[in-house]
Amino acid sequence: MRSASMPDILAKQLALDYCCAPEDVKDAANHFRVFSALDGRRRFDGDRAFKIAVINGKMLCAGRTDIIAELAERLRRLDGAWAFENDALRRLDEILARFGCRVGQVHLFFTAAQPTPVPEAEFDAVWYERGQIAQFETDERFCEAFAFCPDAPDVLGVAAVRSGEILGMAGASADSLYLWQIGVNTLPQARGRGIAPALAAMLKNEILVRGKLPYYGTALSHIASQRVAVKAGFLPAWAELLSEEIV
Repeated sequence: MRSASMPDILAKQLALDYCCAPEDVKDAANHFRVFSALDGRRRFDGDRAFKIAVINGKMLCAGRTDIIAELAERLRRLDGAWAFENDALRRLDEILARFGCRVGQVHLFFTAAQPTPVPEAEFDAVWYERGQIAQFETDERFCEAFAFCPDAPDVLGVAAVRSGEILGMAGASADSLYLWQIGVNTLPQARGRGIAPALAAMLKNEILVRGKLPYYGTALSHIASQRVAVKAGFLPAWAELLSEEIV
């Protein structure tokens, strides 16, 4: 079944990430592709060996030739909705172990295709463009907002400020051709005031104005972070698994 609500821009990005066509992202079939380092893809540690995106009720898989050949045979009929259940992950781990790999990170990703109202919170917003972000490079308080990664440059930030004190920060990284990822930090003394969802919503809306699709990722078990995403106007879009080498 075709997902009519899926932004075309997301299909284009996942097609780059998973070495397939945008139509493959939107259809209902599982797809298995040999990984190719396409320009504009999202870059993560472990993505070259094997990775899975579950979207639209099916799986997109990309990886090394030997791993893909095995898993295309073993997983072709697996229902994507249950791909990250314990039994499925254990079977996947057993297969990957034969190739010197194992299941690594599993994250849930959210996107927003339209601006939404910003949740109420009491603070002044201070914006930082790309050239102003370097001042926070050694500031561990904002390690989620700004990663300072060469493959995903930090391009935009917004701080929540009261009485001259920064209470929280949201940052966007241009880690792919079409999508900018959002990260948020709230200082301990300012939590519970709605600062994180307000900052995330403000940044999300500005990213849309700049012609990119904002997205927000978090661990499957991080409920507090997922609530921030929902309050900021994001909706769940896909889940993703990355393998890692056994060392």
